[in-house]
Amino acid sequence: MKPTNIQDPEFFHRVIDCQYACPAHTPVPEYIRLIAAGRYSDAYLINWESNVFPGVLGRTCDRPCEPACRRGRVDDEPVAICRLKRVAADNKDDIAARLPKAPGVKNGKRVALVGAGPASLTVARDLAPLGYHLDLYDEQSKGGGFMRSQIPSFRLPEQVLDEEVGYILNLGVVTHFNRYVDSLKGLLGQGYDAVFVGSGAPRGRDLPKLPGRQEADTAIHIGIDWLASVAFGHVTSVGKRVIVLGGGNTAMDCCRTARRLGGDEVKVIVRSPFADMKASPWEKDDAMAEDIPIIDNHVPLEFVVEDGRLIGMKFDRVEARYDANGKRSLVSTGEEPAFYPCDEVLMAIGQENAFPWIERDIGIEFDQWEMPAVDRVTFQSSNPRVFFGGDAAFGPENIITAVAHGHQAAVSIDRFCRGENVAERPLPGTTLITQKMGIHEWSYDSRVEIDRRYKVPHAEKALALGDRHVEVELGFDRDTGYKEAERCLNCDVQTVFTDSLCIECDACVDICPTDCINFLETAGQGEAELRSRLRIPAVNLEQPLYASGALKTGRIMVKDEDVCLHCGLCAERCPTSAWDMQKFLYQVTKAAPIL
Repeated sequence: MKPTNIQDPEFFHRVIDCQYACPAHTPVPEYIRLIAAGRYSDAYLINWESNVFPGVLGRTCDRPCEPACRRGRVDDEPVAICRLKRVAADNKDDIAARLPKAPGVKNGKRVALVGAGPASLTVARDLAPLGYHLDLYDEQSKGGGFMRSQIPSFRLPEQVLDEEVGYILNLGVVTHFNRYVDSLKGLLGQGYDAVFVGSGAPRGRDLPKLPGRQEADTAIHIGIDWLASVAFGHVTSVGKRVIVLGGGNTAMDCCRTARRLGGDEVKVIVRSPFADMKASPWEKDDAMAEDIPIIDNHVPLEFVVEDGRLIGMKFDRVEARYDANGKRSLVSTGEEPAFYPCDEVLMAIGQENAFPWIERDIGIEFDQWEMPAVDRVTFQSSNPRVFFGGDAAFGPENIITAVAHGHQAAVSIDRFCRGENVAERPLPGTTLITQKMGIHEWSYDSRVEIDRRYKVPHAEKALALGDRHVEVELGFDRDTGYKEAERCLNCDVQTVFTDSLCIECDACVDICPTDCINFLETAGQGEAELRSRLRIPAVNLEQPLYASGALKTGRIMVKDEDVCLHCGLCAERCPTSAWDMQKFLYQVTKAAPIL
């Protein structure tokens, strides 16, 4: 096995599980330490540089970082990374003066942004400081896209969204709200140097062939359209008995919103088993805490209509069966169909893209699903002037993925407008700095203790259900935020090994609490063989091994990064300082230095 090249920016990046799992690669441990130090504004800006919407995401993120969190391997409960992001947002000072400014003189390039959602806003945030003239088009009356129209205010207060959208629009973006772009050809004809399409996945799926669908049309609503109507004040009430079809987060938002608009008996009915639902576990928990039952394994059969009025729905009871490859089939149990009475139905059974406004004769290739052919690295379409991102690029995802797309599309647009090869991607910025303060002192808290995750307080249920504008989650206060921040294991502080200083005393092996350090004879063996010969075999192939060069005895040091706790005991115990604790900061390159 070859010695590990720790100069490769991706090696230690993979070790920082939370940051690696984040689509925007936010430096999570860095901002958590700042929160623990009470430096909330600094923590917020570290977030803002990467994920653009800390206050929004601190409430609504899908949290891909948390299942990856190393703390979950210690006591089965990851750090509340998402909610700590909100601690920074809620407690920051006025940071407006610390944000970038658009230059007084533009660079002569014009870019159109279609859709004012997170992807387009990220592109604008990255390109505005470079002097681009940016025109932002959206059919809604305010910016935010689906963050405004599809996330209820009891989860995301409007003032939080307004503030963070405002930070971007104040960079000099020219807005064209209440303006539906009905022709991409027409937009290109206005002489823009590039166009970014971040129009989302605006069409909710329907069940047009289900019996009774047309007769009951006035009582059946597409979930995302209904949520938008609520958000903009067009819908203010709902029937007493409501069925929500679907098992994703949109279904959870629909059912909880219906409870607040007068739905006394609100049910979620889903085809799949409860465990297979696409909704995040905490979203399901929050819905059930508001007395909303989730009925699984029911496939819609019919909208039941009497005298021209919807009175309920019939469902086939099914069970899930899985083949050897894990593919699921829903098989009828043969029982009598189940009937559930209702006054209205909200359908949240999926979303899809719709591009009726993009002509098919302007050089943009579409696939069999009517999705544009988009490069997954550059986000450029087959028409070199047109770029896509967010849900418009590859289908429905989430806010943080849209942000990640926006960052990379901005890099591509900038390179394209400067006549450079968009396929050549700038390297990320990295630093690796020792944290030694003394012989046995480090600049970070390296203690590892069993400490249970703290629970986020909620508003009293009766109050929350009585007003859709009352935020349900109250967030951590500063004291609890500090305690939760202290649970972080600082996995961005790396154990760096220097071959030439090692005297092979094996003291580090003796003191390591997880037995992740090994000194082995290699005899030319490869990684797979070495993984099997470690003191504790390294079975997680997603995490790398850290291997040294040959030592004086011919052995090599091999460390399993998967189970290392970054406690620093090896560095404290080493008599020659062959081990050192060094903080690794990884920042994805943006189109412009932001902070």
